[in-house]
Amino acid sequence: MKEEFKGPKNKWSQIFRKKWFFPAMYLSIAAVLLAAVVWYQNAGSDVSEPADQRNGEEEYLPVMNEEDSVPVVDQQELVGMPLENTDEAEIVTKFFDYNAEQEDRENALVLYNNRYYQSTGVDIAAADAESFDVLASISGTVEEVKEDPLLGNVVVLSHGDDLKTYYASLEDVAVTVSDKVAQGDTLGTAGKNLFGKDNGTHLHFEIRKDGKEVNPESYFEQPASSIAVEESAEEDEAVSDEPTSGEDVTEPEEGAEDEEDTEQEEVPSEDEEADEEIDVELENSEE
Repeated sequence: MKEEFKGPKNKWSQIFRKKWFFPAMYLSIAAVLLAAVVWYQNAGSDVSEPADQRNGEEEYLPVMNEEDSVPVVDQQELVGMPLENTDEAEIVTKFFDYNAEQEDRENALVLYNNRYYQSTGVDIAAADAESFDVLASISGTVEEVKEDPLLGNVVVLSHGDDLKTYYASLEDVAVTVSDKVAQGDTLGTAGKNLFGKDNGTHLHFEIRKDGKEVNPESYFEQPASSIAVEESAEEDEAVSDEPTSGEDVTEPEEGAEDEEDTEQEEVPSEDEEADEEIDVELENSEE
């Protein structure tokens, strides 16, 4: 009778037959894999670039745009009156317009030193004849601040596209050259000047486009982009009853009409004198 050989093979077979063997083996393998994953993640986070390699590369930094943001749609300003209480203001001198009514043209003449001049802007005075704050009609940059012997203190604003506004007859000035001003900012206070002394305390306001004066009253509460130079056919013609800009009003002197009447008296011609002489000779011969 042969003896059965019980070696290692039989022992492993007995182990494989155990119910707990395969579950235990799966759990062991899973534990090993999980440990490997955790180790790999921790090892990857600890890895850093060499210092010399980082210094050789440019570090990325966000670039800030220092320019002011520009809106996609530009909100066009409306030309405003250069003072706050418009209901209490009055335009005492109008802009001289050849196409205006006779009364408006007469109200656009300024008498200075016994001469009449055409107004190139409008004179604005308060109803109570008191001083008032002068405001920027349109946003812009202060281009010039000066003291004129006839117009008083003058402030000039530039608005781009060859558009400028002039503020004269100022008593006090609150801005300096190169200042950025917004619409409604205070430029100074209204005062008096020699050229428009008959208007008392007032503001002389002008709008100039392409170097030419335009009527401010035509553009109040209108977009600044609508300002344009209006060509007039009568502008280059002389007006008999009104002076041109900077010229005197010629007033007839006393006795001038009498002199013209004297010059216009009839003078007998040579033929009429000859006829009279012939008539005299005929009368003498008949006698």
